Amino acid sequence: MSSSKHLGKGSPRPVLPEDGLLRLFSMRFCPYAQRAHLALNAKKVPYHTVNINLTEKPEWLVEFSPLLKVPALQLVGEKGQPALIESLVIAEYLDEKYPQNPLLPKDPLKRAQDKILLERFSGITNAFMKILMQGTGLDDYWVALDIFEQELTKRGTPFFGGDKPGFVDYMIWPWFERLSVIELKLPQEYNFDEKRFPKITKYIADLKEDSVVKSFYATPEQHNEFWRTRKSGNANYDLLA
Repeated sequence: MSSSKHLGKGSPRPVLPEDGLLRLFSMRFCPYAQRAHLALNAKKVPYHTVNINLTEKPEWLVEFSPLLKVPALQLVGEKGQPALIESLVIAEYLDEKYPQNPLLPKDPLKRAQDKILLERFSGITNAFMKILMQGTGLDDYWVALDIFEQELTKRGTPFFGGDKPGFVDYMIWPWFERLSVIELKLPQEYNFDEKRFPKITKYIADLKEDSVVKSFYATPEQHNEFWRTRKSGNANYDLLA
């Protein structure tokens, strides 16, 4: 069950079935919230989605997310029905709680190396926001992406998770899905180079065919339209409703 409409200031707290399912407080175009959806879908864990208008946040959101951020995951089946925030915390919790379809490696060293690699992905997320907010940072984005091109070459596998996507893949995918937004923002400067990033080029194409990625995917045109409305000061959160 999902509240497709994004709930905002003054909206009543949603009434959801008391069925024990997890409740994910989300925003359809938030890359961090997308991480939580991908983790839940990869683990095949049923859940309810409550979409939040992040411009005019509902007053009751603080009950589930003290920092008023998404994603927030309410653990209805746990004592006191606590809620978790921060996308990586949520994804790792889900991987440990639900053993089916493991995402992180069992080997402690490989697990640690994957977490370090995710820390290095902040170079891309930071550059992405700088591009959107300031119109600069494209060179920084490509330099940060070089790290992942080299790592994928070093691992010698189609995905960072091996022969199939894993934790790293689903946690970084949302930003590759939004490459079109960078091109929209910097149409003259945008210069993704397939010769510089041959592994990443194939990697992106392969991930687009993954069933989990397909389960929560927005097209470049949809992402671009959302960012156009956000830039105009009237973000269309319900574009896909």
